[in-house]
Amino acid sequence: MITLSMPDPATAPPAPRTGLPGVERSWQAVLARDATHDGAFVFAVRTTRIFCRPSCPARRPKRQNVEFFADPRAARLAGFRPCRRCRPESPPESTPDPIETARTLIEADPAAGVLVDLAKRVGLSPSHLQRRFKARYGLSPRELASATRARRLKTTLRAGGSVARATYDAGYNSSSLVYDSGGGPLGMTPAEYAKGGQGQAIRYAVVPSDLGDLLIAATDRGVCAVLLAAGKSGDGLVSALADEFPAANLERVDAGADTFLRALVDGIAAEIKGRASTGQAVPIDLIGTEFQIRVWKALLTIPRGTQRSYAEVARAIGRPRSVRAVANAVGSNRLAIVVPCHRVIRGDGSLGGYRWGLPLKRRLIEAERPPSSG
Repeated sequence: MITLSMPDPATAPPAPRTGLPGVERSWQAVLARDATHDGAFVFAVRTTRIFCRPSCPARRPKRQNVEFFADPRAARLAGFRPCRRCRPESPPESTPDPIETARTLIEADPAAGVLVDLAKRVGLSPSHLQRRFKARYGLSPRELASATRARRLKTTLRAGGSVARATYDAGYNSSSLVYDSGGGPLGMTPAEYAKGGQGQAIRYAVVPSDLGDLLIAATDRGVCAVLLAAGKSGDGLVSALADEFPAANLERVDAGADTFLRALVDGIAAEIKGRASTGQAVPIDLIGTEFQIRVWKALLTIPRGTQRSYAEVARAIGRPRSVRAVANAVGSNRLAIVVPCHRVIRGDGSLGGYRWGLPLKRRLIEAERPPSSG
């Protein structure tokens, strides 16, 4: 006869079950409330006699009180009952994706981007949410919240709303954050942005290049925008230019028929192919705040084939503590290639962000590397 004995709940050590991931990995998934492990196992708490799915939002138990089971049936056979909060016997697919939920919450209300509070709402640990959110969307929750506020601010200003109303509707706690020349979201004062380049004459052309279609726009002082396609059509680039300068007088011209624009197109084509020094062959018209222009001029000094970190750029302009503001200015650069924002990377050597997409940034950096001597 085979005798089955139940472990003493107070003294029995946790034991892995057949088909389970490693016990330590399972425990880390429980601590992180990792929904990707739902359906792979359940964990049971000896003191409450309840079993849960890994993503359960309930308070985490002490490690010594936890036991792992391959499925809900095994947990029931061991004498545990299912949790009423996470319903571990329901299909895992019924559990909302916590990362997508976090994105939806932020876009509905940028104030939801506070990491600790957001993590509690979606049932993940702050560090786990930060890592998975950044991996999926390329932005941290805080960065997405900032981008959402800036987008709301621009929309209200362009619609004719007052600065006070736009600031409030966008979710800013203080108007100083909007006017801050270092980290402000507009690249100019709200009044200047609302005018949208009023009265400015800008000629532009959409031309093919080794990088795909690009739009080159210029005032009579020089190039004011070089926009890369990044999946957009020529019409999409024109729309992007109109978004940047909605009240300017935009005129599309044939680059070959416009002497001034033709010279600019040739200079940028040479820069793309590595036959010119950035900022020397192409006259540029930097339109932005004083801080932004200082950052963009610093980018012009970065030699081809080399990179600088955001912190190094901050030190170069005499603002070593303004790394985040520098990153904002780099990200708002309108002059792709000509002002080489693709040469700015993170301090750990990773690429960081890029307005026109990381694949293109990687391609530009690789193309600028000197040929190997071997």
